[in-house]
Amino acid sequence: MASSSSCRIAVFASGQGTNFQALADASRAGELGSAEIVLLVCDKPQAPVVERARQAGVDTYLFTPKEYARREDYEAEIVAELEKHQVDLIVLAGYMRLLTSVLLEPYAGKMINIHPSLLPAFPGKDAIGQAWDYGVKVTGVTVHLVDGGMDTGAVVAQEAVPVLPDDNIQTLEDRIHQAEKELYPQVVSWFASGRVIVDGRKVTIRQ
Repeated sequence: MASSSSCRIAVFASGQGTNFQALADASRAGELGSAEIVLLVCDKPQAPVVERARQAGVDTYLFTPKEYARREDYEAEIVAELEKHQVDLIVLAGYMRLLTSVLLEPYAGKMINIHPSLLPAFPGKDAIGQAWDYGVKVTGVTVHLVDGGMDTGAVVAQEAVPVLPDDNIQTLEDRIHQAEKELYPQVVSWFASGRVIVDGRKVTIRQ
């Protein structure tokens, strides 16, 4: 049973779950502060992240979107599950579904995502490939609040990753993913400790 002072987190993921694992490892190491992962929401019941959650002792809510007539229908079920688990913060970690107001409205300001570029540069799919093809010298990762747009929410934190002269796209991708695994738990701990102050698009981290 979580203490009343804990920040209860639901992680949404669709695939391998490497960022879920980074969060679970950080939690086990005491690096998430009062944050506790209480639920995994996954739209692909066979995804490897599901086994990661089970090994971490985290409850899972699994569903298959094609079994529903509308996106809003399964999101209503997700909201009920989030309420049952008393979730305070939603952490998107490779969740590949567009969201509707059914989920966005009750969790406005309480839902974050991580994106493998320095937003607003290279939103959407294959951000690393977009940056590589463009020839940038610096890229990175962004943690942002989630709104109704494609990677358009207010920026919470960013970490720059330089493109090295001897990089190929795989070595760059590896370093970006490493930056994600370091930054995301840190940001979650900020939310858990009440340090994140949001004023429109301006997000301040209280010391």
